[in-house]
Formats: sequence, C-alpha cells, structure tokens
Amino acid sequence: MLFWACGGGDGAPGTSAGSPDRGPSAGGSPSEGKPSVDIQVLSNRPDLVSADDALIEIILPEQGDVAALRVDVDGKDVTSAFARRANGRVMGLLTHLALGPNRLSASLASGVPRRVEIVNHPNGGPVFSGPQVQHWVCQASATDEACNQPVAYRFFYRSTDPNKDWQAYDVEHPPSDIAMTTTDAGVTVPFIVRVETGYQDRDQYEIGVLFQPGSPWEAWAPQTQWNRKLLITHGGSCGVSYGAGDAPSIFYDGSAGNITGLPAIDNKIANSPTVALGRGFAVMSTALDNNGHNCNLLTQAESLVMAKEHLIETYGELRYTIGTGCSGGSLSQQWIANAYPGIYQGILPQCSFPDTWTTTTQVGDYHLLRAYFENPFKWKFGVLWTPLQFGFVTGHPNYLNVILSDTSFFSAAVATYACSGTTAQDRYDPVTNPGGVRCGMADLAINLFGPRSPDVWTASERAAGRGFAGLAMDNTGVPYGLSALQSWMITPDQFIDLNAKIGGIDIDGNVTAQRTVADPSALANAYRSGAINEANNMGQVAIIDLRGPDHGLAHDTYRSWALRARLDRAQGHHKNHVLWFGQFPVFGGLNYPREGLFAMDRWLSAVEADARDVPLSQKILEDRPADVVDYCPLVPGVQNVDGDCKVTGSGSVFGTPRTIAGDAISTDITKCQLKPLNRDDDYGPGFSDAQWAELQAIFPDGVCDYRKPGVSQSGATPWLVYQDAVGHAVYGGQPMPPRQLAAGWANAAFSKVVP
Repeated sequence: MLFWACGGGDGAPGTSAGSPDRGPSAGGSPSEGKPSVDIQVLSNRPDLVSADDALIEIILPEQGDVAALRVDVDGKDVTSAFARRANGRVMGLLTHLALGPNRLSASLASGVPRRVEIVNHPNGGPVFSGPQVQHWVCQASATDEACNQPVAYRFFYRSTDPNKDWQAYDVEHPPSDIAMTTTDAGVTVPFIVRVETGYQDRDQYEIGVLFQPGSPWEAWAPQTQWNRKLLITHGGSCGVSYGAGDAPSIFYDGSAGNITGLPAIDNKIANSPTVALGRGFAVMSTALDNNGHNCNLLTQAESLVMAKEHLIETYGELRYTIGTGCSGGSLSQQWIANAYPGIYQGILPQCSFPDTWTTTTQVGDYHLLRAYFENPFKWKFGVLWTPLQFGFVTGHPNYLNVILSDTSFFSAAVATYACSGTTAQDRYDPVTNPGGVRCGMADLAINLFGPRSPDVWTASERAAGRGFAGLAMDNTGVPYGLSALQSWMITPDQFIDLNAKIGGIDIDGNVTAQRTVADPSALANAYRSGAINEANNMGQVAIIDLRGPDHGLAHDTYRSWALRARLDRAQGHHKNHVLWFGQFPVFGGLNYPREGLFAMDRWLSAVEADARDVPLSQKILEDRPADVVDYCPLVPGVQNVDGDCKVTGSGSVFGTPRTIAGDAISTDITKCQLKPLNRDDDYGPGFSDAQWAELQAIFPDGVCDYRKPGVSQSGATPWLVYQDAVGHAVYGGQPMPPRQLAAGWANAAFSKVVP
C-alpha cells in the first residue's frame, strides 16, 4: 500500500546543512513560527520507506543542545534512538514503524516541532511497482507468504595462495593463510568479506563488504575499510519467473557464466566485484535484478530502491553507486538509469542492450523471418532464396545470429512457455486453462502495460474473464528487405512474396498470417514508462560502454550506437557515453570490467569533488577525466574520428530487419507512422503493373515513414508509481511527487537529479 505525503529534508550526506523540502505537512502551521530543528530521512525518500525502519538525522541549530531534543512517532517517544554520534551528527535508526503513514516529530524543548510523514511499506513489497503478480512460489525456508526469512551471514577470505579462489572463513577458527588488501583510501586489512543474504520484495538480495569480525559496525560508524561506494552486479539474459530465485553472485560480474557458459572469471583476470571488494566497495545484487530471472523494469527498480535503503540503514550512507553487468545485466542498468534516474551514478554496461522491448522487436522479426526462410514450401513458385540473401534482409551476414537470438530470447514472449515457478497444471493454456499463469514477459509487467480492452479480447481472454497484458509489438507497414531491394540484392518477386507472407505474432506468441498490431495504450505506456528506453533521462549518469565485435553470437554491436543515437536526439550529444570497443568478441576485453571500474571510479570521484551549484548533467560532462575517452583500436569498420568511435565501414557493426526496412540506427520505433505507397520512391529494379498491384494489396494503408517519430513515441516520465493510495493498480503509472535524492543515497554533488 502506498500513501503519498509531503515533507522531509533533502540535504547532503555527511553534512548538517541544505535546503529542506518543506511540504504542507513538513512543519507546524504558519502561526507556529519556524521549526527549531530539521529532519533528514537519509535512507530513502520518506514516501518509499520499507521494512519498518529508516535512518534519520536530526539537524540542530548551531547552539542546539541534544539533551533538549524530543522526538516522537505518532505521539510515542523515540528520543532514546537518537544521540550525537562519533561523526558529530545527531542520528538514529527508527524501527518498528507501522505500515502506512508514520508522523515523525522533532523539536528542542518548547521549540516549534518539525514534522515529516514517513510512509512505510512491507518488507515483502510492493513499494511503487503496483499489485504483485500471483501466483508466487517462495523459497523453502520462507517464514511467510511474502518470502520473508531472517538475514543470514557467511564469511569468505582470499588466501595468500594465488591459485585458490574464495575460501570459507571460520570465525571461531581463523585460517592462517589470509591475504591482506589495501583499499583505495590506503587502509590495509585482512581480505575477509562478510556476505549478507536476505529477502525483500519476495526475492533474495546479497550484500558483501570487507569485514573485520569482532569489530562493531553501525550506520553512523562503519568499519574504516569501507569506502562508502557501492557496486551493483546484474545477471544476464531475459526471462520470466513466478517464484523466488538466487541473487547473482557478488563475487562475479554476472556476465561470462550467464552468456556463453564460460566459467566465472576471477580477479586474477578481470572480475570487477572482487577488485571492488578489495578496494573497499560494498557489492550488492538482487535476484529481481537478474534480468534472466525477472525481465520486468518495475520490480527491478523497486528491488534496488529497497536494497539500497536497507544497505544504508545497516552499513551507512553512500558516496555513489556504480552498476556492472553484461547482456541482460547491461539492459537492467540502462533502462533503470533512464526510468528511475539517481539509482545509479555511473554504469558499466557490457555487450549491451538498451532495453528489452526494442530488442523484442528485433527478435520478433527474426522469429517471423525464420518461419518464412526456413520453410521453402511457403515460397511462391519460382521464388528462390539463398542463405546470402537471408543476411541481406535480416541485417546480419551470419544467419547463426538470427537463430541464436530467436532460440535464446523469443521464449520470454511466449505465454505458454514453461517458466520458472510454474507447473503444467497451473500454467496458461489457451483451451484447457485460459485463466492460468502466463509466462510471457508482458504479463509479468502487466501493471506497466495494462490489460487489453474487452473489444479486442481473444476467446481465451473471454474465458478467463480478464484482459491479458497489452501488446507493445507491431509490424504494420514494415517493408522487410527494402534496402536489399534498392541495392538489387533481392528481386521484386522476393520482396513481394516475403512481405505478403511474413505475418505477425499474437498475444500468446504464436505466428499468425496477419501482421502484428500493437495495443494503443500498451504502446504508449511502453514509451512513457521507459520500457522502451529513449535515453531522455540518461544525461544524469556516467556511462562507459564495454563491448567487442559481434560475429553472430546474438549480441549485436550496433546497439551501442543505437543508444548513442537516442542520447544525441534527447540531449544533442553523447558526451556522457564513453565507448570501449575491443577486439575480443562480444566482451571487448577480459580486463574491461576491472579497468572500466577504475575509470568510472575516477570519473565519479571528480564529480563528487565538484561543489558547483549546476545541474548534475553538466558536472558529468565537464568532470570526465581527460583520459576516459572512446577506445576502438583495430576493429574492422570502426575508427576513432575526432575522439568518437564511429562506424566507417562494414566488418563489425551490422543492422536489423528494421534498419534494412528503413529505420534509423536508434531502432526505437516500435510502430511506425505510415505513408502512401508511391511508385516514384526508390524500389531498386522497380515493379511491373501486376507486381505493383500485389504490393498495394499487401500494404493497403501504406508503408513505414521512418522520417517521422513512431506512433506514441515519447521520452520516459521518470519515477512513475503503479499503485494508488489503497494499493489498487494504476496501469501505465503516474508520476511520483518530485523530490531530490534521499540524502544518504549519494554525495551532495549528485543531488540535482530530476526529479
């Protein structure tokens, strides 16, 4: 349940000053005068707090006496939770908050009280993602239906033997071969890591930090080896689950093992989490941010908001947060950074995808093209295709790329797929179980897309008595193979036959004879939510894109330039996007995650030191170190031109079926605006009268006009909430009241985030 409220201060971590956000309920009435103290809710926005606790700072006037401080929550005295800590600040951890609104009041003796309304949400969620999907299978050890269970701790250490990986550490019987590590602040300690494992939002999280057993750690007095920086790791792929899973390992990048079956790469080569831990970072992951487990923007963002709040309440305030991960891990970073700016201050997407849903367009096209190309019985008599011509239409010369992309990713769009957490008995079947659990990723995110209108319901929807999640896919008017025709690589008869028989995909993921028509509201919601990432809010995050050439491994190189094109359109430049394009396939270089972390750390440290009162986006651009620049040595078809890696020829960067049909490299037009067929347009060899008549029958309403924006195309509205005050779904979301970042989320230099 979510209740909106005003109030709360928004100052900087580590300070006792700022410009508090004073809403109507923030203090006393105008006749009462100025409050005698200020209140900072450090661990989260006051209206997004979860799990019954919140880290609070009470800011006293210069001559204020902490002994005269009185704090209460809904009339209950909680003053004893607060004290002037060793850091000189008056801080406390409020616990046992009630679900819903909690009125926090603080004052000095008889002074005017300062009041803030804190809205507490269940540890099991939701906070802003809307009603949770049902059913849901909790882990076997769960203590309730929200998958809660007590937090567990494990200890690991690095050995002085360089050939050993992580070893279990016995607190009662410490081993004798513990290596030492020196943090980036020059603190040298035994390389022992404590891993905390818990559950929030019905799924698992993990937090790892350098930890000295036997020494205390409080949020206002962390152990000295922690540098107050956070690295978040993410998992790859794209998948749907209806049950709790495992958070990606905090020791590994969540890249190589998830993508190609390669073993996890340890820090002896590249592993950035291990390197980060040794330098003093906290490293965190959540199962809901494993895109292969949960391909849902809303719960990914919500999970990170909840986990960051818990980390701050337990370990202390953050200076900044960096994301890392390959493939689906890159996807999570980029669409969250755009839809919920401020969760990350820097991201390191590797083998990157900008979002799920423009990739779904490409993979859906592949699925349809395979159904045509690989079944010669569909071809018109006299129409023959060669494998070389397949590539002219798909945009990639290696047809294996089409096959791998389709077989790896298309299942996530199929409602009848055997997804995790379901059985044959409870899964959807259009005939025998129309009300069952649908395993398509759109239905996992039904709060985002909204249910379909009754006037387009299928027989299965009518039998289920509800609309399924709206479809944000479309191929109406797409002239597949157009540029191949224009360059005489395919014949007019091939072009006509392909477009007459390409078909579409229905609400269940089945191939149909008719082309796909998007549900209007679902399409609009996909853009405004950020599910289709227009990059319009990404100027507030530093990006180092790590990738290598694509030789048919389903991780198309063009996607880095697709994001650049979106940034160029949104902000007139892509100066906050640095591209490292190495020669190692897909990954770029085995050392890229580690070196990227070092470079990003220097970049964000420079922003952190920038105390100017200017927008964060300006600091991101102007504080980038001079040596953190595009890098693309010896990559065929790519050259560094005036400081930018640009596509200058063929060899490493290919296209998609939509770019062959006329779309730009940005590839974020899901449904195109149409223009009438015009015989004077460039159609290569041209058409006979009979062929033109066939073409008119195929495209009665016209073909795509890619000179115009897509239908409903618009930038994401940041920080949407998908539930109302009593917990009902708000399909498509509505904006949260604007606020600065919670003061404990990042250094004050990063506070000017919109909203």
